[in-house]
Amino acid sequence: MRIIQVVNVRWFNATSWYALFLSRLLMDAGHEVLVLALDGTETHAKALAWGLPVRTMPLNTANPLTITRLMRDISRLVDEFRPDVVNCHRGESFVLWGLLRTLSSRFRLVRTRGDQRLPRNNMPNRWLHATCADAVVSTNSVMHRHFLNTFGIPEKRLHLILGGVDRDVFAFTQKGRMTVRDRYGFDNSHHVIGLLGRFDEVKGQRELIEAVAAARKAGAQHLRLMLIGFETATSEAEVRGWIGHAEVDDITVITGKCPDVAACISACDVGVVASKWSETIARAALEFMSCGVPLVGTTVGVMPDLLDDEAMFPPADVPALAAMLTRTATDADFLSRIAARQAERIATLSGRDFLERTLAVYGGES
Repeated sequence: MRIIQVVNVRWFNATSWYALFLSRLLMDAGHEVLVLALDGTETHAKALAWGLPVRTMPLNTANPLTITRLMRDISRLVDEFRPDVVNCHRGESFVLWGLLRTLSSRFRLVRTRGDQRLPRNNMPNRWLHATCADAVVSTNSVMHRHFLNTFGIPEKRLHLILGGVDRDVFAFTQKGRMTVRDRYGFDNSHHVIGLLGRFDEVKGQRELIEAVAAARKAGAQHLRLMLIGFETATSEAEVRGWIGHAEVDDITVITGKCPDVAACISACDVGVVASKWSETIARAALEFMSCGVPLVGTTVGVMPDLLDDEAMFPPADVPALAAMLTRTATDADFLSRIAARQAERIATLSGRDFLERTLAVYGGES
């Protein structure tokens, strides 16, 4: 198949990762892929670094003159590339692709909705999603139900695809576990809690730090905290300020950019997704689960699609998170139980599963 992936995302966030990882899977399977991105963005740079064919256009423009030229360039691209499928991963420019699809019907139009904002139930959105798009892909059940119940999109045109993870790259490594634990002074008596994610308010680092402090004061002296991440919207200095204020400096490490993420994950005894909102595509959660490290998380976004109720807690609820951390450190049966369930869940979320489900949508088979 010939596929255009429209990835007009400025940052290399979860939506961008979902689209680019899918593009790489498609290329590896022998399909011809073109990534359409915004010039000079993180997504553009990452696509080039991954060896993906890329073209740039001002897809997010609001200038009427630029929009006219953009529509002309998109039409020319379709004539030149002759795609079988165009998959729009963002809403900007989706209306242009919808118009072109309606006028020409030369390709199958897919809209993948992976952000946290539920689309408004208005006439333009209903026309775009229910009439122009041949298929709509949602990356979590909340978005899926919204399209089904509010927009009334027929089930045969609506698809839930959570994404996937490279099970070969993200696999438990005993050597990596020992190397990382030795590096940070963790021994076998320590219960290491890990959070993987950029430093940003949404990720809940502050609440996790406070919860670790509370659990420690309540008696869980063997807890250790590893923040696998680096500063973005929130500076490392601010995070270290939270650590100092909570008086957990002596049990907390910040890895910075980690050259071997699987080794850092393997060094943990439990992973935490403490996000306060978003997580409509939970890349970090999939990576922890793929490495076989038990995971607990908030009830936001896609997390209820991945975890059982007993492994979840409300977002920004420090006492609930502290109680959850204490349970992971003291209840071995609980930890092994959630790990077993998550092993069953991740077995259906490999890169191969992601590819096969997407190809079924692209080909109109489901």
